Amino acid sequence: MSTDRHKAFGPKDLARRLGKLTVGEFLHTWRISEEMSLADFGKLVGMSVANLCDIEKGRKGVSPEKAEQIAKAIGVPAGLLIRLSIEENLRAAGLKYTVEIKPAA
Repeated sequence: MSTDRHKAFGPKDLARRLGKLTVGEFLHTWRISEEMSLADFGKLVGMSVANLCDIEKGRKGVSPEKAEQIAKAIGVPAGLLIRLSIEENLRAAGLKYTVEIKPAA
């Protein structure tokens, strides 16, 4: 039996398979996987339900600062959400770049 099926996938693997991930898509997936309502999620991250809904639906973006705050609140690496935020802003500007985030020394 092949063990490839059981490999863990990182953000680059997911992007290759599914396309570019947005902050909103990530947050929606995370929230659903935690079986959390928008209201409960809003309380956790300190945002309104309307704001979160707009982010999840792609009607609003998230600043890198807000991405870091959300990441800390939900316990995911801040660099992941910050990178998604910056890349989303670049795509919206019509610029084709990828971003690598490293903590400052």
